[in-house]
Amino acid sequence: MLHELFLNDNHFTWLAITTTGDLLTLLQFPFMQRAMVGAVLMGILGGLLGCFVTLRQLSFFSHAVGHAALVGVALGVLLQLNPTWMLLPFTLVFGVVVIYFIDKTDLASDSVLSIVLSGALAIGIILSSLIQGYRGNLMAVLFGDILAIDLTDLILTMLVLVGGSIFLLSTLRQQILLTLNLGVAKVQGIPVQIYRYGFVVLLSLAVAVAIKAVGVLLVNAFLVIPASTAKLMSHHFGRFLLLSVIVGSTTSIAGIVASGLFNLASGPSIVLVQFLGFVAVFGWVKFMGKGA
Repeated sequence: MLHELFLNDNHFTWLAITTTGDLLTLLQFPFMQRAMVGAVLMGILGGLLGCFVTLRQLSFFSHAVGHAALVGVALGVLLQLNPTWMLLPFTLVFGVVVIYFIDKTDLASDSVLSIVLSGALAIGIILSSLIQGYRGNLMAVLFGDILAIDLTDLILTMLVLVGGSIFLLSTLRQQILLTLNLGVAKVQGIPVQIYRYGFVVLLSLAVAVAIKAVGVLLVNAFLVIPASTAKLMSHHFGRFLLLSVIVGSTTSIAGIVASGLFNLASGPSIVLVQFLGFVAVFGWVKFMGKGA
């Protein structure tokens, strides 16, 4: 039996699915349809960017951007604006500023990230303490709820995905060279800084649009786990890229279904399915000797 309690078209307090028929019935609701579309879009986006994030060792960067986004969320709530509209410019500025600091100092990148992240997080916590009354928007962004995404979120995700795909795929040879050998890329005249900043802008925007689905606390896993799983299965870059996209989208859908089946939060359910998939593939590769 399908149990549900709606607050409006986009929000509800809980649901549980016990039969296949209940799942099919649930898929008829607009919020579930939006969630499924969003899961596919974000899964593809996360899988695509995750390949470069893992190979370029930018996992901590995306983690820092996601956590620092708390400032944008808190500002949005304080100013009574849609947190999504505050997240986009804030994560974008934060990402560019971090790369600028890394380029202009002799400090290690992880040190710069830790410093800037700590400062932004401190500001975010202080701003959060100033919020009076209902903090539902803040909590939703912290922990994520892909079932609450609206048409605006889908459009923004689609724009970032299309823009990112055009940017990465049209410059794929240069991106691969930048990833594997930065020195050779410079010698061949590739505008390294332009590509670096371009990727940081794209990654920051991707983090911003994914936060509403999986939350600030788990957004980094959304980028890293599918790509890491795909990397276990293939060392050929083309197959690695394709597998990462497939893993990202399918595990996102499976996570939504699992959240309904077991009455769990949608964001953590997606990441949990991705984690279990990683463990399964790791075991398969480790003990069966598979992988291409």
